Order: sequence, then structure tokens, then C-alpha cells
Amino acid sequence: MTSLSVEILAADAAEPITSAGNAQLGIAVLAGIAVIVLLITKFKLHAFLALTIGSLALGAFAGAPLADAIKSFTAGLGSTVAGVGVLIALGAILGKLLADSGGADQIVDTILARASGKAMPWAMVLIASVIGLPLFFEVGIVLLIPVVLMVAKRGNYSLMRIGIPALAGLSVMHGLIPPHPGPLVAIDAVGANLGVTLALGLVVAVPTVIIAGPLFSRYAARWVDIPAPEHMIPARPSEDLEKRPGFGVTVATVLLPVVLMLVKALVDIVVDDPENGVQKVTDVIGSPLIALLAAVIVALFTLGRAAGFTKERLSSTVEKSLAPIAGVLLIVGAGGGFKQTLIDIGVGQMILDFSKDWSIPALLLAWLIAVAIRLATGSATVATISAAGLVAPLAAGMSTSETALLVLAIGAGSLFFSHVNDAGFWLVKEYFGMSVGQTIKTWSVMETIISVVGIVFVLLLSLVL
Repeated sequence: MTSLSVEILAADAAEPITSAGNAQLGIAVLAGIAVIVLLITKFKLHAFLALTIGSLALGAFAGAPLADAIKSFTAGLGSTVAGVGVLIALGAILGKLLADSGGADQIVDTILARASGKAMPWAMVLIASVIGLPLFFEVGIVLLIPVVLMVAKRGNYSLMRIGIPALAGLSVMHGLIPPHPGPLVAIDAVGANLGVTLALGLVVAVPTVIIAGPLFSRYAARWVDIPAPEHMIPARPSEDLEKRPGFGVTVATVLLPVVLMLVKALVDIVVDDPENGVQKVTDVIGSPLIALLAAVIVALFTLGRAAGFTKERLSSTVEKSLAPIAGVLLIVGAGGGFKQTLIDIGVGQMILDFSKDWSIPALLLAWLIAVAIRLATGSATVATISAAGLVAPLAAGMSTSETALLVLAIGAGSLFFSHVNDAGFWLVKEYFGMSVGQTIKTWSVMETIISVVGIVFVLLLSLVL
């Protein structure tokens, strides 16, 4: 979303669509979230429908006219999809090219060939972090699980010693680093700078993933000592390819959008002159859309053609990458609609009224709200979007670095204690062949460590910046 559209939305939201008092608004928010939670957990309704119904229920409980509630929801859905929809699509294309060309396998095989013994958990977290940059969490799991299982089996490693670092790498990227959907929407909602958020996100992500991955995996391996399940080792995506792209060019392609966005952020800080020619160029090539588009175009050659793909197969790969993200786009869009409904009924002002008398820092408040929604709904993306909508007014008057840290605080909170209402919980449980109790002792605890360590480093950065 452009800064202009954010300003327009902010202007539209300045006049609440209801004159309800703070008490009624508070009850309406709780009731609206309760409706979403109930529909997702009890009635197993798709998150898109649950968010849509919950948004309308929120407006009704707040006493807003139904027509206004619908208008708020559709405006929020439209602006959110307009802001991040193309980026999610480009990320999906890049991820599909990485997987189908054998580029991901090339990264994995190269790093594993040079790592052994005690270095293996560190190699796994490095693999997962690099591959996790352009991939959705679920795609990353499907891609990495066969590698985790094969490494554990062939090297006679504890499955948790290898698996937890890989899961930590993927999860931290998913929750904290754009261009993943959650961080992108939060950046849009609070008006944060993407490049600065990306740079600070990497600063927070590195120590967080080390503590929650290789270090915690030592204890997880003691608590749950299980072998790799034989039946879960599937064929690898690139086994039918005669050739695949090289390691260096694959890593360069994956990191290209990150580098372009970081260069833009650096030039903005150092030059800080919108009329400067260099800054004008970096503002264009470092914008998320151009950075990701450039990476996709480069990947068509460095990954697709390098693997021997014909023009027809490249076209087919791009087409197949877009179908699975329809659900993600709808959920993200509906989450944006819910966020806009929250803003338009006046919840933002209510939170400002309450929080001005509290001694809780804005960053910690944002984290706590995201934690509560994550525990209730099970979805990191829903938690991020909803929390961003609730705390967006707190960003008013914040500096560039503070708004970036606000996004990271929300992202950290959205990862807190994954349990039975989270699809990721069941994905990990089934792939690793664990019981519910074993999954809680490993995966759920790991997610909680990521969340807590993440907010600690965000708060520490806030003291410095």
C-alpha cells in the first residue's frame, strides 16, 4: 500500500462508524474475536469465512450500521490485497522455481556435504533460513522434511537434534522477515519502512534462531528421542532432472530481493535526500514489487533454464505456483478487512485512551495482543494482521526504527505456543511421527522460545535505537 493510500485510510478511519463507548467497544472486540475463534476451532470453518463473519459480527456488536461494517470490511480487504497480493504471488513463483528446478536441493546437498557431527544442527538452521526467505512456512516444511529425515537416518542423528533447527529457521523467517505475508501486512498497517524492518528483523532473527534452534535442540533431543519414520521419506523434487542450477547462483538468486531492499534502506539512511539521483534509483529497484519481480525474472534463467526447463515447463511452473496461494490471499485479505473494521469502529482510539495511563511499553502491548490472538485462533498470520490493526494508532508519532520494531514485536507474538488449533502443529506432528504430547514438548516449546526471545531482543533494540 502506498503512503498516500495509508493516509487516505487513516483519514477515513478518523471518524468512527459508531458512537459506542469504550466499554461497548471492548466487549465488541472480544465478541468479534470469539466468533472467529469459535468458527475456526469448533465448526472447522475456513479462516476466510470466519474472518468475514467475525468482521460483520464485530460491527454489529459495536452498534455500527451493517452497511458501514460491510463498507469497512471490503475497503480493508481491497487495500490489503492491493498492498501485498502481488508480493505474495511473486514470492510463491520464486519459491516454486527454487523447489522444482532443484535449486533448493542443491543448497541442501552442498551445505550437508561440508557439515558433519556437531556442525550438522547449525548447517540445518542455515539451510532452513536461506530457503525460508522466499518460501511460505508450509512449503518450506514440505521441502525440508525429506532432507531432515534423510540426514537423521543416514547420519544416525537424533531426529529432534536435526529437525528443531530446521523448523526454527523456517518459523523465524515466517514470523519476522518480509516478504512473508504476516510481516508485509503489519508493515502496511502501521506504516513502517520495509527496508528498515527487514534489516532490524535480521538483527533479531539471528540470535533468536540460534537459541531456539541448535541450542534448544539439545534439550528437545533428550525429551523426545525418536527415530526418523521410514514411511515419511518421500522422493525429492529434483530426482527426475538431468541437471540443476549451481549452489552460488541459486543462493544469489534467493538473496537478490533481500539485498535490493537492504540497499534501498541503507541509501535512505545515508543519503536522506529524495531529490538525490542515487536515492531515486534505489527507491525504485529496492521497492518490494521491483525487488521480487527482478528476482523472479532472474530465477527464470538462473534456476529454470539452468535446470533445462523449456518455455512450456517454465510457464507451467509459474501457473502451478499461483493456485495454492489463493487461500492465503483470501485469508490475508479478510484479515485486512477485519483490521479495517477494528479501526473504523474506533478501537484504535480506545486502545490509545486505555494505554496512555498504563506503564506497559507499546512494543510489549503489541506483543501481548498478538500472543492472545495466536493462542485463540492458532494462526500466526491472523494474529499478525489482527494485532497490527489494533495497535496501528500507537505508531503515530513513532520514529522509523520504532515502527519497524512494532512490526517485529507483533511478529514475535504471533509465533507464541503453537498448539492443537494450529495447522502447523499437525503438519510437524505427522511428518515427524510424534504424539500430541511429544509435539508440545518440542515444536510448541520451540515456538514459545522464538516468541519470547524475539520480544526480548526487540525491547533491547528499542533501548539502543
